[in-house]
Amino acid sequence: MNSSLKDKLAVLPDKPGCYLMKNASGEIIYVGKAKVLKNRVRSYFTGSHNGKTQLLVSEIVDFEYIVVSSAIEALILECNLIKEHDPRYNVMLRDDKTYPYIKITNEAQPRLEITRKVLKDKAKYFGPYPNAGDASEVKKLLDRLYPLRKCRNMPKQVCLYYHLGQCLAPCVYEVSAEENQRLVDEISRFLDGGHEEMKKTLTEKMLQAAENMEFERAKEYRDQIKSIEAVMEKQKITFTDTVDRDIIGFAVEKGWMCIQVFYMRKGKMIERQTTSFPYYGSETEDFMSYVSQFYYDKQNALPKEILLPQESEPELLSEWLGIKVHAPKRGKKHELVKMASENARIALEEKFALMSKDDARTVQAVHNLGHILGIPVPHRIEAFDNSNIQGTEPVSAMIVFTDGRPDKKEYRKFKIKTVEGPDDYGSMREVVRRRYSRLLKENQSMPDLIVIDGGKGQISAAMDVLENELGLYIPVCGLAKDEKHRTAQLMYGDPPEPVNLRRDSYEFYLLQRIQDEVHRFVITFHRQSRTKTMLSSQLDEIPGIGEKRRKLLFSHFGSLKKMREATVEDFRQLGIGDKLAKEIIGHLRKLDT
Repeated sequence: MNSSLKDKLAVLPDKPGCYLMKNASGEIIYVGKAKVLKNRVRSYFTGSHNGKTQLLVSEIVDFEYIVVSSAIEALILECNLIKEHDPRYNVMLRDDKTYPYIKITNEAQPRLEITRKVLKDKAKYFGPYPNAGDASEVKKLLDRLYPLRKCRNMPKQVCLYYHLGQCLAPCVYEVSAEENQRLVDEISRFLDGGHEEMKKTLTEKMLQAAENMEFERAKEYRDQIKSIEAVMEKQKITFTDTVDRDIIGFAVEKGWMCIQVFYMRKGKMIERQTTSFPYYGSETEDFMSYVSQFYYDKQNALPKEILLPQESEPELLSEWLGIKVHAPKRGKKHELVKMASENARIALEEKFALMSKDDARTVQAVHNLGHILGIPVPHRIEAFDNSNIQGTEPVSAMIVFTDGRPDKKEYRKFKIKTVEGPDDYGSMREVVRRRYSRLLKENQSMPDLIVIDGGKGQISAAMDVLENELGLYIPVCGLAKDEKHRTAQLMYGDPPEPVNLRRDSYEFYLLQRIQDEVHRFVITFHRQSRTKTMLSSQLDEIPGIGEKRRKLLFSHFGSLKKMREATVEDFRQLGIGDKLAKEIIGHLRKLDT
C-alpha cells in the first residue's frame, strides 16, 4: 500500500456513505457502501480476503468517497453510481436492477401498484424503496386501509376485495371522482410522511392484542409496523420527478474554499465533482464567481435546475443562464445542499489532515521558510499569543514546533503579572522578557525563529525586548489576520513588511498550523484560569476561608459541585470544624439556587 493511500485511510470520517475505488489509470473499478466509511474502507487493507477481493485490492491506488445521512441513502447512491460507472468488480449489481416505487396510477379509477420504472405518465410515484419486500408489505397495508380499485382489468362483477371492504367496486357501482381523489390524497399524505399516525394506531392495536393474549395478531401488527419503518425511512439521493439538476455546496477553512457539485440526472444522483482552491475575497463573492465560470462554457449542456446554499445569490445566475436556480430553505432539496456542503467541509478537513501527515513536505516547508526569510533553517520555532477578555485575567502562551511538528512537552503558559488592562504590546514584552531571560540564566539554547500572533506592533515590541534589553538577535516574524480573523500575511523585517507567500503553499499552511495551535493553547489556558478564579472567589466570600484552606478544599474535593454535595463529616477529614463546614455547604447551596 502506498503512503498516500495509508494517509487517506487514517483520516476517513466515521459516517455513512459510498466509496469509489480507483486503479492506476484513475478508472473507477469498484463502488461500495458503508454504514461507517472509516471501518469499511480500512477493512480492505487489513486481514485476509478471498481471491476476488485480493485481486481488487491489488489494483487500488486511490479512492474517493461521498458522505450521506443514512445507510438507506448509501444503498441507493451505490446503485446509482454502479449504473453510471459500470465498475469492473461490481459483478452483483451490473444488471439493470432498479429499486421499487409505489405508484398511484393516473386513471379514472386509480389503483396502487409497485413498479421499478418511473414514466412520464402523470401518475404519482413514491420512493425509491431499498427493499422490495417491505414496499410490498406497505402496499398490502394500504390496500386494506384504502378501498381503491384492485383489479388491473375491470371485471364484470364484484370480487372478494369488495366483500372484505377493501374495494369500492367501480366495476359495478359508480365511484365519484371526488371520492377517488380523497383516497388518493390520503394515500399520498401517508407516503409523504403521514405514516407516523398509522404507526401509532398499529402500536396501540399490537399492545391491545398482546394484552388479550392474541399473540399471532400482535405479531402481524408488529410486522406491519416494521415494514412501515423500513420503507418510509427518508432518503434524498433519488427524486421521482426525473429532473436533471446540479446541487452545489461549499465550505471554507484556513483561507481555502472547497466546492462540491453533485450531478442528479433523471432524478438520480450519479456523480460529483470536488474542487479546492485558496480564496482572497468574500466567501459568497468567490463562490458565485466560481459557479459562474463553471457554467460559462456549458450553455448547451445545462441541467433543468441548480440548487445553491442560502447565502448565495441565485437570482442573478438564474437570469443569466435562463434556467431555475434557487437556494431552498427547507425540505428535501435543502437537505441535499446541506449534504453537498458537508462533503465539502469533510474534503477540506481531509486535505489539511493529509498535508500535516506529509512528513517530507513538512520538513521541506521548514527549509523553504528559512530560505524565504533569508535565515538558517528554523528547526525550532517558538510561537506566542495573548488572551484576555476586556482586560480581565490576561494570559499568554508559547508553543514549540520542532522540524514542523508540535513539541507539546515544550509548551509553556504565562500569567501576566506587570500589565493591567488590555495591553497586547505590554503583555508581549513581559512574556518575551520572562521567557528569554530565563533561557539566558539557565544557559539553554535559543530558538531559530520566533513567531508572534500579530502585526507590526507586536513584532516591534518583541524585537525591542530581545535586542535592546537582552542583547539577543533572534529572527522574529508575525502572522497578521484579516477582518475575518483568518491568517492573511506573513510580516518580517525591521521595520516589519509583508512577505510574498502563496496561500496554497506548504509554507503558508505550516504557519497557519502554528497560529491555530498557539491560539487553541492560549484560549484553553485562559478559560481554565477564569474558571479557577471564579470558583476561588466564591469560597473567598466565606469568612474563615483563606488561601491555604481554599487550596486544601480544591485538592480534596476537586470541584465546588462535590463540596456542595458533601456532608459535614467529609469536611472533618480536613480538620474543618462542623460550624465552618455548615457555612461552606450552606453558602454554596445558596449560590446554586
